[in-house]
Amino acid sequence: MRKELRKILVTGGAGFMGSEFVRQAIDRHNKVIVVDKLTYAGDLERLRDAAGKYKFYQADISNKRDIEFILKKEKPAVVVHFAAETHVDRSIKDVSPFIETNIKGTQVLADVSLTYEIKRFIHISTDEVYGEIARGGFREDSPLRPNSPYAASKAAADLLIRAYIRTYGFPAIIARPCNNYGPWQYPEKLIPLTISRVLKNQRTPVYKTGKNIREWLYVSDCARAILLILERGRLGEVYNIGSGQAKRNIDVVKQIISLLGKSESLIKFVKDRPGHDFRYYLNSRKLENELSWAAKVGFREGLERTVNWYLDNQNWLEEKIGSVS
Repeated sequence: MRKELRKILVTGGAGFMGSEFVRQAIDRHNKVIVVDKLTYAGDLERLRDAAGKYKFYQADISNKRDIEFILKKEKPAVVVHFAAETHVDRSIKDVSPFIETNIKGTQVLADVSLTYEIKRFIHISTDEVYGEIARGGFREDSPLRPNSPYAASKAAADLLIRAYIRTYGFPAIIARPCNNYGPWQYPEKLIPLTISRVLKNQRTPVYKTGKNIREWLYVSDCARAILLILERGRLGEVYNIGSGQAKRNIDVVKQIISLLGKSESLIKFVKDRPGHDFRYYLNSRKLENELSWAAKVGFREGLERTVNWYLDNQNWLEEKIGSVS
């Protein structure tokens, strides 16, 4: 990391993806400030191995006064913006928190970052802003056609950042990863939810026939890509972060069941989610060619690591399952 970029403020740094980024950034001798609201999905336990190595503020990114106080006091060179409401099912039940955090929160961060002349602003988006694709992969210039309230809120934030780049010369870069998985993921998402259910011999839900396809990226590979984008990415650009490893949901569930030595009779097909995208897939050649990045962890290896981590951390998993609402 270039010396002038070594002080990094990370929003959502107590979340699943943000905490992995924080750990890697600290390992690379960066000074890190974590800002997190600590909603149901945030947990400082994720940063226990980095205790004493980062500064923490509990704050809501949509509260402009709090964000101004933090940036004025800390004077970071870089903002890496992970903080978001992320679960599609929750957005279908109530879109309001997604509008508040994902759109208004992004606007507040961008405004304050402009005021305090942040050198780089890395906005973490998602492949879901593109909608679904029957074959091939989305490029960074593909149209945004979100199909869930969550995806729409993230697409709106992307467009806001794009407008700030054009209008104000805002030094931002947008990163769009595919589905992340790995240790510490909150068990409302497919992989940790399936692990938790199967461990207790409970039926595990799969939407419709389970043939929906997702591209899976191990979380450490994603964080490594974002660090590269922070350091060497071109300002004003968008970078897809894909692994090239696409799997049907039903095959992921069956693989987890096999790794845990359980029966596929635990699978319970349920009514499909409204507006459920069938297939996501990213074309990530821009990131690969410009920054020499490639995913290192294959899906089989990553899934085994993930299952083993949850086996070793069942107390944390049970605590989180008890808080799912």
